[in-house]
Formats: sequence, C-alpha cells, structure tokens
Amino acid sequence: MPSRPYGTICALSKACELLEPRWTLLILNQIWSGYTRFNDIRRAVGNISPGVLSKRLAELEKAGLVERVEDRAKGSVDYIRTQMALDLEPVMDALSIWAQRHIDAEVALSDGDLGSMMWFLGKAVQTEKFPPRRVVIRLHFVDEPGAYPTWWLLADPGSQCEVCVQIPDVDVDLYVETTKVSWNALFLGRSTIAREIDAGRLFVTGDAVLMRTMDQWLPRSVYAKAEGIRMLPAAE
Repeated sequence: MPSRPYGTICALSKACELLEPRWTLLILNQIWSGYTRFNDIRRAVGNISPGVLSKRLAELEKAGLVERVEDRAKGSVDYIRTQMALDLEPVMDALSIWAQRHIDAEVALSDGDLGSMMWFLGKAVQTEKFPPRRVVIRLHFVDEPGAYPTWWLLADPGSQCEVCVQIPDVDVDLYVETTKVSWNALFLGRSTIAREIDAGRLFVTGDAVLMRTMDQWLPRSVYAKAEGIRMLPAAE
C-alpha cells in the first residue's frame, strides 16, 4: 500500500506496510463488527470520506484481506473478511486492550464524532430492556459546537431505535444532559453512570424505570471490562 517501503527485511515492517495506511485497521474492525455495506462501514468508521473508503477497500481487496461480494439480483455489494483478516483478530484485540490500559481517558475520548456516535447508539441500544411501550429519550450534549447538539431516540416495542435530530411534538420519557467525553466514557468502561452524575457531567431526569435500568439498556464496548482500564477522573 505505501509508495515507499521501509527498506528492512523484517516481518513487522512488512505488516506495517500493509496495515499502517490511515483507516485500514478501523475499516477491518467495523467489518468485524458486522458492517459489510459501504455506507454502513463509512458511518461506523467516522470521519472517513467516501473516496478514501473506496480506495482503502480496493487496497484491502487487492491485499487479500477482504472479499467483495456482489449480488447482481439485489444490486448490493458486501465486503467480508478473508481468513487472512480473521487471523488479525487477536492482534486487534490486544491493541484495543492496550489502549484501554495505557492511553489516558481524556485523550482516548476527546475526538468522537457525535453523528457517528449516535448512529451507532441507535443500532446498539438494548431496546428489549425498555418498558413494553414507545420510549422517547432526549439527549443534549453541552460540549457539541455543531448544528445538532440535541438528539432523540425513539423506540417502539420490537423495533430498532430511530435516531433523530428533529422530532414532532411527542412526550419525552427521559431527559439526558451530558458531554461527549462523559457519554463515550460510559460506552468504553472509562467511567460509570454514578461517577458521571457525581462529577456533574451527567444529568438524568424523567421516567424512573428508564433511569433505574440505564445500566442495562445503554450499550457497552466489548473492551469495557478489560482489566486495568485508565478511568476518566471522578471529578473535574
């Protein structure tokens, strides 16, 4: 992939030449997470442009790490990992756990894109833990400088959450006010709901059942239970 090789006869250097280009490991990680369509991969990865993603996917296919599967009848294209990519899973696991243990929480949590974060939340929130009725949650991120600091989650029984930046006049069950860093800390196991409330970075009010069960329906990273995680400071 790089235009100029490292110039050393070393197994690690060859691996770096293949995997170092920006976005490569994140693309593989999102395909690993189950996102196989181009637009889903782009949303899951974050700030990658369509042109760069298209180039990286072509490079990964050429390198033998992904396979492009086209269904002409449906007009769809999926990208799936080859055995070569599957063999990378222990390495990617180890890197993620290393980051949880050794990168300060403030650094690890500071760059999250809110749109990507909310798109993922809508897919991952555990709606089966909600009461058996329509649930509406309003989230306001006080540190979001963009045009959409406020988002809504709407979930009907048996359905995936809808994520909205504008919403008709409906009753809100739960109000959440927080920061992106605080919210991401909960997902990555870098803090807890109680610690964020005590620190004044998380305010929750509304339906008592939704508040009581927040730990159950809020999604967590698979690395949230890694040992020795560097936690977000309990108070600013």
